[in-house]
Amino acid sequence: MSVTQQQVLDGLAKVMSPRGVALGKAGVLSTISVGDGKVFFSINVDAAEARAWESTRAEAEAAVRAIPGVTAAMVALTAERKAGATPPPPPPHRHAQGVPHVSSHRPPQQPASGSPMSKQAEIPGISAVIAVASGKGGVGKSTTALNLALGLRDLGLRVGLLDADIYGPSVPRLTGIREKPQLNDEKKMIPIARFGLAIMSIGFLVEEDTAMIWRGPMVMSAITQMLRDVAWGTLDVLVVDMPPGTGDAQLTLAQNVPLKGAVIISTPQDLSLIDARRGLAMFKKVNVPVLGIVENMSYFQCPQCGTRSDIFGHGGARHEAERLGVPFLGEVPLHMSIRITSDSGTPVVESEPDGPHAAIYRAIGAKVREQLQGVIAAA
Repeated sequence: MSVTQQQVLDGLAKVMSPRGVALGKAGVLSTISVGDGKVFFSINVDAAEARAWESTRAEAEAAVRAIPGVTAAMVALTAERKAGATPPPPPPHRHAQGVPHVSSHRPPQQPASGSPMSKQAEIPGISAVIAVASGKGGVGKSTTALNLALGLRDLGLRVGLLDADIYGPSVPRLTGIREKPQLNDEKKMIPIARFGLAIMSIGFLVEEDTAMIWRGPMVMSAITQMLRDVAWGTLDVLVVDMPPGTGDAQLTLAQNVPLKGAVIISTPQDLSLIDARRGLAMFKKVNVPVLGIVENMSYFQCPQCGTRSDIFGHGGARHEAERLGVPFLGEVPLHMSIRITSDSGTPVVESEPDGPHAAIYRAIGAKVREQLQGVIAAA
């Protein structure tokens, strides 16, 4: 059964806005995107009114999900400050030297009720949520996140993988998943089971060649929904493949759930390391412990002659980790086998479990598990 824009508007007819008129007549709706049972739109209001509109946003999303034929709904609240409005005062800035090792990390004091961090809440059933991040794109972050998740699986942990890279979701291609997630009786999405992992990606909900032309609030709403409106079940670790950079997506994740750590992916070259430092600094500012740095594409070894070539330099990430006082988790080579298995949807840890590259990812996973041991054991 196909869903039309008019059906969505009819479903929203009984949702009242804080202004006392029906939502569809309040002049705040963006273009409604409808396709294959999935509905996306935003509610655009002034930032000063955002708090009053949140309950309306939730009612609108519930109303759309109740429409027959709707398999997924995402309604974002876009709040913009009017020109000339006074912005809120910036938070106090604290200076600190270096990035603390996770072993010396102390939980923050209970945040004030007005603080963005006061909205943090554990995800029921999940012992630890960790982020895999990079300061820039093109460093193999998604490939590393997936193989790290598989390495943790091989160590006996129950693992989930959330692809939070809204603009460039790679996990559907890396895993070969083509089906769409179903909804359970509570209208929560059921993650796709593949390779012994529970997997969710925005790429499961949109076509591969669809351009995600979303503003920051819609990105934040999408990440929040994939965290909270997915039936993850019981997991020891949820690995979150973050988009590159230090923007809305990273802050949304840190503000939603108390992250137990972050893994930074970098190549050895200076340009990548500069951006990796920014990622480290961002996680420090939001009080997330850094589990360590992985040097990806560390070197190339010719499969014919065995000659090793340091295409992007070598050892830069290790030296940076030592300089900043964070763990160095390991080196992953630039190798055809990793690339081919990733492109074919059969990641190397799964397709070549006895090979040298699977061993590297499992060794990285073991170092991550060791740092999370207390959290997982206490769950």
